[in-house]
Amino acid sequence: MIDESHNPWQTLSGKEIYDNPWINVTEYEVINPSGGNGIYGKVHFKNFGIGILPLDEEMHTWLVGQYRYTLNAYSWEIPEGGCPLGTDPLETAKRELQEETGLIASEWQQLMPFHLSNSVCDESGYIFLARGLEQGESEPEETEQLQVKRVPFEEAYQLVISEKITDSLSVAAILRVKILILENKL
Repeated sequence: MIDESHNPWQTLSGKEIYDNPWINVTEYEVINPSGGNGIYGKVHFKNFGIGILPLDEEMHTWLVGQYRYTLNAYSWEIPEGGCPLGTDPLETAKRELQEETGLIASEWQQLMPFHLSNSVCDESGYIFLARGLEQGESEPEETEQLQVKRVPFEEAYQLVISEKITDSLSVAAILRVKILILENKL
């Protein structure tokens, strides 16, 4: 049986490679679990990833479309954004939902925390379900050219199943809500 509290990696040294307001990249010289020398690159995120699945009484949700520079492709997603470390994830979720869709929710439920890509980075995320929705004005950031659409939740689920929605926050949120629906918990 493996002792889950034991770290089999040894860090010999670390060197910062890159730093900006959002991420820090460090290269480490390590001894791996088999005893071999190697390097390991780690991306440290200075924000939590926040995803919000708004769901109205008619079981519709809102998707946000935008061109993602990193993918060089257009992406449909749930509303999402970054939460600076040390900031309340729920407050960030409320701000991001209104900023991207104009929606204001009176009921909030944290669906799940998770790690986005734990083999190369330490980014953590939180997904929230937002209910009791009222429409207000959206206020996208200057880096966002957004298309927002209200769709039946089942359509969003089918977009995940057909691999048309691939964003990790969105996939996790939509699948989690689908499970809650199937278990009659929503």
